Formats: sequence, C-alpha cells, structure tokens
Amino acid sequence: MSTPAGQRSRKDLACTAEATAYQKAFGAELKRRVVENGEPFVVAQADTPHEIFHVMDIALISNQWWSAYISAKQLSARYFDAMVAKGYPDNSCKYCSLGLACTLANDPASAPWGGLPKPVALVARLTCDCIQQVFMQWATALDTEFFAMEAPAWTHKDPAWFAHSNRDWENVYEPDRISLMVEEMRELIALLERKTGRRFEQAKLEALMLKINEQEGYIAEAARMIGEARPCPVSIADQMPNTMIPQWHRGSDWAVAHARKFRDEVTDRVARGIGVASNEKLRLMWIGAGVWHDPGFYQALEERLGAVFVWSMYMPFAGPQYIRELQGRTMDALASRICSMNEVLHLPPWMNGWMVSEAERCGIDAAVMLIPPDNRLSQSGTQLTAQSLEDAGVPVLRLGADMVDAKSWDHAAMVALVENFLREAKLL
Repeated sequence: MSTPAGQRSRKDLACTAEATAYQKAFGAELKRRVVENGEPFVVAQADTPHEIFHVMDIALISNQWWSAYISAKQLSARYFDAMVAKGYPDNSCKYCSLGLACTLANDPASAPWGGLPKPVALVARLTCDCIQQVFMQWATALDTEFFAMEAPAWTHKDPAWFAHSNRDWENVYEPDRISLMVEEMRELIALLERKTGRRFEQAKLEALMLKINEQEGYIAEAARMIGEARPCPVSIADQMPNTMIPQWHRGSDWAVAHARKFRDEVTDRVARGIGVASNEKLRLMWIGAGVWHDPGFYQALEERLGAVFVWSMYMPFAGPQYIRELQGRTMDALASRICSMNEVLHLPPWMNGWMVSEAERCGIDAAVMLIPPDNRLSQSGTQLTAQSLEDAGVPVLRLGADMVDAKSWDHAAMVALVENFLREAKLL
C-alpha cells in the first residue's frame, strides 16, 4: 500500500480544543522540566502506578503517550528503519518499542525534544516478553535502571465481574495479586525516594485517589449517556482526547474540572438531540488503541456511510472500570487498578465478557478490531473476544494494522475495507 499522510479529524466539542491546548502546554512544560532544567523523571508504561509519580511530583513520560507523539509527527517509519539497521528484529511490538527506536536512531535534529535525556528509571509491568526485552534494552541505551513489575495470572472467573469491581475489588482482582502489587509499589517508592530525594506521603495519595474517583465518575456518566443516546452525540475524535488527556493528569484540579466540563457538554448535546453524523445508520464499536497517525479515519466513515463509532475502550475503562471504593485501604485499592489494567483491555475471559456487555448496552451493530501484526499483547486475546462478539450477533472486522506505524496504512483503502465489510454483513 501507499502511505499518504494521515487525515486530520474534525473536533466538535469546545472542551476538546481546551484539552488539546492544555496537553500542548503540558508538553512544553514537561520539556522544560526534564530537558532544560534536568529534573528527575521516569518513563513508564500506561499500566503502572502513575499515581505514585504524581504524589511525589516526579515528572512522568508515559511510553504510550511518547509513542503517539512520535507517530503524530510522522517519524515512526524513520526510527523503525534505524532500529532494524542496528540489528533489532523488524517484528518488534511497534507501540512499546517506538521510544526505544527513537533513542537508537540517535537523531537529535528530528527527535521530539532532541531525544530523551536519562530518566531515573524505566517502569513497566511484565505483561509480555516483548515489553520486558524492549525496556531492558532501552534502559541499557539510556544508561539507567529498569524497574519491572510482575503481572501474575488472574484466575477469577465471574462472568459479570465488571458489575461489582468498583466495590468488591479485593475478591474480583484477588488478594494475592493485590498484595504482590502493593509490595512492588512500596519497592518502587523506596527506589524513587533514594534517587530523587523526594518523599512519598500516604495522605497525599488518599486525597489524589478520591479526586480520581470524582473525575472518573464524570467520565462514566458521559460514557453512559453516549451509549444510550440516539443519535450518538459525540464522535470518537472527541471521546478519545477528552478521556485520555485528563487520564494522563488524573486527580489534578484541571483533570477533575475538565472531566466535569466534558460531561456537561455531552449532557447538553444529548438534550438538544445533536448527532455527530447527519444521518446515523450504524453504531460501531472500536476495539484497540487509536490509529494515532490517521485520526480522520473514524470520521470518514461517519461522513461517508453514517457509521458512527459510539464505543471505544478508553472511555468505558477510564470511567466505570477505574473507580475504586477505598475502604480505608488506599494502596490496595490502587494496586487493584494497576494489576488488572491490561488484562481487562486485552485478555479473556475478562475482556470478552465485558465487551459483549458493552456492545449490548450501546446497541452496537458491528465492531472493528485493531490487531497490530507485531503486538503480541493485543493479539493474545482479541480473537477470542471477536468470537464472543460474533456469537452474540455482532459482526467483527479484524483490521490488521498498527497504531503508530503507518507503513502498511492507506487511508482510502482502510475506509473502503470497512465499507465492504459492512456491506457484506448486509448492514448497508
């Protein structure tokens, strides 16, 4: 396929522009702190306890955010080529290895911020062998420490676990798994205190967790309204930034206020009967990370076919599935969040039952599932989830493409692929 530049997306909500502007200013401030001022910082996977870094006021660069940032600048192909030229395999997981590829390319002229300086640590859960190897290699390249967190198997088999995970989290996510995560978080805190001289305060964590619950409550309300409303009031192009940008800053005054503002804007659009498509015909479900190099892909389907992505996994996870009743056990409640994140999003039997339930809730006609060819974690459970959806009467298009590598992506061809799938399913 040819690889034209990705298409820009249209944003309809006022709060989307505000979130984007905030994140841009945050990026500039983060660069000032870690590049210009040399403040201590960490690089961490999204499924690690960011709350600890926030409480300790340690600058954080999320690997997924950094990868999306590089991809949006259309630099991923250059860096992956450089990575392969240095002897690394060309089938590495693109999403988790793009940051490493940027470091290995060692091209300050093209790299965002001129490339990353040395962090105090790289932090990742061992959710797959690729993550472990990438972070070990990256730590070596940056001459720093890799702090690995275990990801033990989750044996709980309650098919309706998601209905009571907010309050009954100890039973749902299992005491032994939670205890292990608490122990590792305390080890991480000790490492950070030793390397940065900053102190962790339990009271600050409890206050942060309460504010996060408030924030996620607003996102949960918005997710419920979007799923129930006919027509769909908010496009995926507005859903994603208004969920993910506050999530990177969860528990901050800005994030709580912005989530409330987003909820209120969704409420207003529902009340006025506003739909994102001029003629909504189909309600679609998007499973997987966003196509960060072509955000206009989703809206092309809205405009061309009246096919609206009502659901993506970010909002219903950040909202209903991230809230925890603290029950006087703040560290344990946080641990229950962290030890389940990738499992809920990627692995059966938790992913498939939850997503089938969500498809029923939102009146989904069909699902599009992103399956990155070289992403082991995303591949591991998606086929079983696709089968569960199909068994429930929801046709599924398995889209073999990558969220940050645009080499095999063609905007027009991908839009046509979805259209042909919907026609073959006799939905158009």
